[in-house]
Amino acid sequence: MIYPLPAALISCGSTPQDYNLFTVAWTGTLCTNPAMCYISVRPERHSYELIKQSMEYVINLTTESMARATDWCGVRSGRDYRKFHEMQLTPAPALHVQAPIVQESPLSIECRVQEIVHLGSHDMFISQVLGVQADERFLDEQGKWHLERSHPLVYLHGGYYALGELIGTFGWSVKKT
Repeated sequence: MIYPLPAALISCGSTPQDYNLFTVAWTGTLCTNPAMCYISVRPERHSYELIKQSMEYVINLTTESMARATDWCGVRSGRDYRKFHEMQLTPAPALHVQAPIVQESPLSIECRVQEIVHLGSHDMFISQVLGVQADERFLDEQGKWHLERSHPLVYLHGGYYALGELIGTFGWSVKKT
């Protein structure tokens, strides 16, 4: 019951013939130095074996405009569908891994698996971040990147939601006036 979570599209596969997408909400940051993150995946999912074979994947953050594709990719299997094609999403080259990024994503995080932890219903892929590709449309005049301008999609106990209004920034509660 730790919510909300990012609704992320994970891209995987080493060649265009095996590129796949699937949706996860169980993902997050583990460490900043070195940059590490994780995804938790059920072993019976089609993409589980693709990631296990290549030991690479990309976390693609999603937006409100990607909500239908995000949901669809979570309930359809890559065994039966070519998800990039079906959802009219664009596989684009990653810089550090063979798996593609989703070009429509505001932020794509390229990952290499360091360890697989068997947890029960899911296995956790603990991964090093090798690179990040960010959509430059969300850069301001000073070069600061603003993910909130992309209208991120989040997952909350079975539903997809848009984010609400900003109520403060880190440290604002103790800042001297």
